[in-house]
Amino acid sequence: MKKKLIEVALPLEAINRESAREKSIRHGHPSTLHLWWARRPLAACRAVLFASIVDDPSSRPEEFPTEEDQERERQRLFRIIEELVKWENTNNETVLEAARREIHRATDGDPPPVLDPFCGGGSIALEAQRLGLEAHASDLNPVAVLITKALIEIPPKFADQPPVNPEAQEKLAHGATWKGAQGLADDVRYYGKWMRDEAFERIGHLYPKATLEDGTEATVIAWLWTRIADCANPACRAKMPLLRTFSLTRQKDSVGLGPQPTPDGRGVEFELKSDGFPTEGTISRDGGVCLVCNHITSLSEIREQAVQAGLESQLMALVTDAKDARFVDATPEQYEVARSADPPWLPTEPVPERNHDVDRLPMYGMRRWGDAFSDRQLSALTTFVGLVPDVRKKVSDDASSLDDGQSGAAYADAIATYLAFSIDRSCDYWSMFATWAGSFIGHTFGRQTIRMVWDYAEANPFSSATGNWLGACEWVARAIEMTPASGYGSAIQLDAAAAAPVSGAMIVTDPPYYDNISYADVADFFYVWLRRSLREIYPTELATLLTPKDQELVATPYRFGGRASAREHFESGLLKSFSVMRNASREDLPVTLFYAYRQAEDRGGGRTSTGWETMLEGLVESGLRVTGTWPMRTERSAGLKSISNVLASSIVLTCRNRDASASPTTRKDFLGALKTELPRALRQLQHGNIAPVDLAQAAIGPGMAVYSSYTKVLEADGEPMSVRTALALINGVLDEILAEQEGDFDPDTRFAVTWFEEVGMDEGDYGRAEVLAKAKNTSVTGLGAAGILTWRAGKVRLLRREERGSEWDPASDHRLTVWETTQYLIKHLEEEGEDAAADLLRRVGGLGEPSRELAYRLYVTSERKGWASDALAYNALVVAWPEIARRVAGMPEAEAQQALEV
Repeated sequence: MKKKLIEVALPLEAINRESAREKSIRHGHPSTLHLWWARRPLAACRAVLFASIVDDPSSRPEEFPTEEDQERERQRLFRIIEELVKWENTNNETVLEAARREIHRATDGDPPPVLDPFCGGGSIALEAQRLGLEAHASDLNPVAVLITKALIEIPPKFADQPPVNPEAQEKLAHGATWKGAQGLADDVRYYGKWMRDEAFERIGHLYPKATLEDGTEATVIAWLWTRIADCANPACRAKMPLLRTFSLTRQKDSVGLGPQPTPDGRGVEFELKSDGFPTEGTISRDGGVCLVCNHITSLSEIREQAVQAGLESQLMALVTDAKDARFVDATPEQYEVARSADPPWLPTEPVPERNHDVDRLPMYGMRRWGDAFSDRQLSALTTFVGLVPDVRKKVSDDASSLDDGQSGAAYADAIATYLAFSIDRSCDYWSMFATWAGSFIGHTFGRQTIRMVWDYAEANPFSSATGNWLGACEWVARAIEMTPASGYGSAIQLDAAAAAPVSGAMIVTDPPYYDNISYADVADFFYVWLRRSLREIYPTELATLLTPKDQELVATPYRFGGRASAREHFESGLLKSFSVMRNASREDLPVTLFYAYRQAEDRGGGRTSTGWETMLEGLVESGLRVTGTWPMRTERSAGLKSISNVLASSIVLTCRNRDASASPTTRKDFLGALKTELPRALRQLQHGNIAPVDLAQAAIGPGMAVYSSYTKVLEADGEPMSVRTALALINGVLDEILAEQEGDFDPDTRFAVTWFEEVGMDEGDYGRAEVLAKAKNTSVTGLGAAGILTWRAGKVRLLRREERGSEWDPASDHRLTVWETTQYLIKHLEEEGEDAAADLLRRVGGLGEPSRELAYRLYVTSERKGWASDALAYNALVVAWPEIARRVAGMPEAEAQQALEV
């Protein structure tokens, strides 16, 4: 069976870099269509899908008979991936067509359908469709299903179709054209504006302008509120404002709130000040400080008040769009207008009582989802929801020019779906959990949970600032425009443990992460609004009062009656899901999984992540065997305080069906197989230039490939070996292999490696150094002559890079070592860049490759010792190696573009 590229090598650094970069890109990204949590980066999805289909050159010896031929072809495929993952190439047809040609070549013109049975935010299915593949997706959660439908199902149905709104029809008469999903986006903008105008007619009076000191008026961007509680001091009982901060800006010239007791002493009033306001807020984990009597009311007492009678809110200030009067004092008139709002209804569905993701609401008396919103916010949301049927009819009427009435109705349903998503985007900003961030409104889900917010910002739907309605429509429209709007896409609601919607597919998915987050609970925040907006369009998906909970694969003790039963629920469900995937997958293609994982979790005393361990156990038990693991890092830290704590946002695993003839084995034979297979795999990983920071995790792939190739590995007592034990053994063998690579080094370098492991760059005793030097067949004086160390007053230490001269010439060095070469390569790279490092690499000749091997070894030592700066330097050399080598070979930049045209 042919190995796929993903099972052998990947250009990880390019994928990681572009995945991290994608975090800062907003306009047009599908994440702006509708919020979903832990969405996989598009760059990583595109790369993984492509590499899971395309053959590794080693699987085609008839075309690439030598290792050099195979590596040359592998690098060509890498260059395609490196272009494919760039955000600016998301819809670049030249780049995409190059990838599609490779996919067709690898599949003899018959590319497989792709299935993601845990589709979530739809990234995998969307990128499959972008690569020209038939995209199938399913999820138990109806919010996820609707998001994915909006990305892969709706746009292709109306691709290249002009908008139906009257303004666009007039442009069409003058020769205007629309490509892809541009027509859909245009109509979302137009009918979104129509909804805004209709809503303003109904509730515009609830959002009055602010009167400035000069008598002019300004549009209010936000009303700033704080929750208030009663002081627990019996002699006071004043109303306590609960603020996290009195400052309203983050700029140097700050503006803040100056509090003062009301004339009756029963509360606090606020006045805007440019200085002289308190530096600390009134609420903390200890409780709330009363600004009248300074008594501290405990958090438990505040919660008790909230549960018994709820917490009132006090208007503190207004934020306007006026340049010279951005902040305005609150007035009784503004407060009374807000209090006059009388929403016709509110979502009465219950909030989960015992889920830490959302339990802050019930803890403070908010037991219904509607309680997360003020009356004025509810008036706005219910008004826009009520306009969805109206806009749906209006679009249908305007679409009567389409081929038939049925198409017009379907198109109206599509526009209604996107506008309902605009309501959900607004809902994220129009709750009592949206914060004022100094210059804009922060949305409710800044994290994957709803945390208690004491002082909050109320957005104006009819302004032009953060949280306004037209802005929500624009975000949705831009996301629509970026969809491929081509090919076939299908998203359905389905339990992954029950069945697969398609068979013979390439399965790429992002399964649940044990107990990390219950998407079903937090998704209800949006679901209660979607259901009221779109139930007539999606009666099946929106049939239940809240999102399905019982079948959700999450190990939450509160839902399943304790930790043991929760774990059993998750493990059995995951095993069933993997079994379904195994049966639905195409035999000649791997099953590829993303999994969230922190690299440091399996280090130190054999610790490991319960979720990671459980997932691997489920894979093996379902009859799959792991063939590769690749760390996909989407988080970068400029400071890199501790390289050992770098977050691997996802581990990508590739799996195949285990051979039907597989049998059990013993611990001894498993170790023997590890020691046979892992060195070859490690050399291949290093040759593929995997970064040292990723080496240990990537090596788990070939190690687990050995472990999972057996039906079970038996310990001496006859019990099956656990995944945790197997991982520990794999890491142990990896250490042995790295140590054995010292045999490729000269004696002076072997000394330096051991000395570095013992004392790093610090001083050590001369006597100990001399003993070690003799053991390595060298001497301290010889090491000094070789430029490796220095000594004085009975102390020895390795020479630091900054102590080395920049004019070092390897041709005139009569005692050339791998250690010294490595240090100078890093020095040139850090101080002068890749050209200087390439020039030096050209001059050291055969010492180049051993220097790269040494960098791997020294990275592992530095990382384990916590020497972050050293670890970063050795990692950087390996990461830069392909570019340095390219410059040595004189490879032109244009070759990357040529690779796309082959």
